[in-house]
This record gives sequence, C-alpha cells and structure tokens, in this order.
Amino acid sequence: MAISIITKEDLQQFKIELLEDIKDLLQGKMTEQKLWLRTSEVKKLLNISSGTLQNLRVNGTLSYSKIGGTLYYNYKDIEKLMTGFKH
Repeated sequence: MAISIITKEDLQQFKIELLEDIKDLLQGKMTEQKLWLRTSEVKKLLNISSGTLQNLRVNGTLSYSKIGGTLYYNYKDIEKLMTGFKH
C-alpha cells in the first residue's frame, strides 16, 4: 500500500479548485430558468394583474396545469406569449 503525503500547498490548491467548482455550479443555477412557474411568478414576469392572468387562462392564450390547489405555467409557453406581444 502506497502512502501519500498531503502538504499545505496541496490542500490550498484543492480549496481553490473546489471553490471555483462551487462558483460555477451556482452561476449555472442562477442563469437556468425554472421550467414551471407559479401564478405570482408569472404575474411578476409579465407585469400583469391577477385578472389579466385569469383572462389569459380562460381564453386559452396561456395554458396551465393545476396540481392540488396551485396553478403552474410552463416557462416555454410564457416565452411564446412574450414573443407574440413583441410583434
């Protein structure tokens, strides 16, 4: 069995690499958009009222899923809606 000696420099290098990896993971999470959004998140994102969001649901402009008592909206559907507003 081989014995390895770990020096302070080895530990310092490991610490630097570990911190860089954690930073990269956190930045990836921040830029990654959630797939499903709740009502409050959609209202904030689109800057609309509860009534307007309800109208979008009722007239079929924005699809949703209801799980329990909570409504969820697919982010890709919201993107399509936003690009439609721009044109």
